[in-house]
Amino acid sequence: MRSIDVDGQQVRVAVRHGRDSRPPLLMINGIGASLDLLQPFVDALDPSLGVIRFDVPGVGGSPLPRTPYRFTGLCRLIARMLSEVGYDSADVLGISWGGAVAQHFAVFQRAHCRRLVLVSTATGAIMVPARPDVLARMVTPRRYREPGYLERVASSLYGGSARTDPGRVTAAMHEHSRVGPARGYFYQLAAGAGWTSLPFLPLLRPPTLIVSGDDDPIIPLANARLMHRLIPHSRLHIFHGGHLGLITEAPQLAPVVDRFLAGPDRSASTTRGGHHDNGSGR
Repeated sequence: MRSIDVDGQQVRVAVRHGRDSRPPLLMINGIGASLDLLQPFVDALDPSLGVIRFDVPGVGGSPLPRTPYRFTGLCRLIARMLSEVGYDSADVLGISWGGAVAQHFAVFQRAHCRRLVLVSTATGAIMVPARPDVLARMVTPRRYREPGYLERVASSLYGGSARTDPGRVTAAMHEHSRVGPARGYFYQLAAGAGWTSLPFLPLLRPPTLIVSGDDDPIIPLANARLMHRLIPHSRLHIFHGGHLGLITEAPQLAPVVDRFLAGPDRSASTTRGGHHDNGSGR
C-alpha cells in the first residue's frame, strides 16, 4: 500500500505481485468505495495472481483532483498508473460504477487490457434502471458515513444476503473501506453523467466475463443479459446474491474469476451458479 504520483495526481495504490507470468488483475471499485472494500475478494483469489487496486481521485486515500474529470481522462490516468507500477497491460475487473469505467478502458485503452471482468454493472445512462427509491439513496455518500442508516437500507439497496443479514454488509462496508470527501463522490457521479457504452459494446475485443446477481436492486439482471448479447466473446455468470456479491460471496465468486482469467481466449456462454443455463445463453 502506497501513494504514487501520476501526472501530478497522488493515487493510493495496493499492489500484490504475482508468482506466475500472467498479467495482474487491475480492479476498479464502485462509487464511493475505497480499495480496502475488496479485500475479502482479493484474499479469496488464487495467491499466485497479481492484483492491483487503487483509490479513484477524491475517494479513500487519494486526494481530490484539481478539477472534475470524465471517464476518458480517468482511463488515461489508470493507464499511466499501470505503467508507474511496472506493467504494460492487465486483466481488468470493474464492479458497479467501476464496471462502467472498465468498459470505457477496454475500448479506449485497449492495448492495456487483455481480459475484462464486469461485475454488477450496466451500460450507463441507457440501461434498465433501478427503482426510484433505490436511485435516490445512491445520489449521496450517506451510506458510507452513517452505519445506522446503512443497516436500515442495506436490505432494499443491496439485496442478496443483505436481506437476511444487513449487519454483515454494514460491517464489511465500514470495516473494509475508507471514506473520502463528499466532493469526491459527486465527482464520480459527474464523471459518468450522460455516458453510455451501448454504441461501442460490439467493439469490445477482450474476452469478457459478466458476473451478475439474481437479486440486485441497483443493477437489475436484465442489464447483464443485454451486455452479454452485445459483447463479442462474452460469458455470463449468474449467481444467487445481490449487488455486493463480490464481497459477501467472495469464496464462491473468486474461483469463477480465476478460471476465466486462466482459461482459453474465446468463450460465449451463460452459466448460473457454475452450471450451464441452457435457457438463457446465446
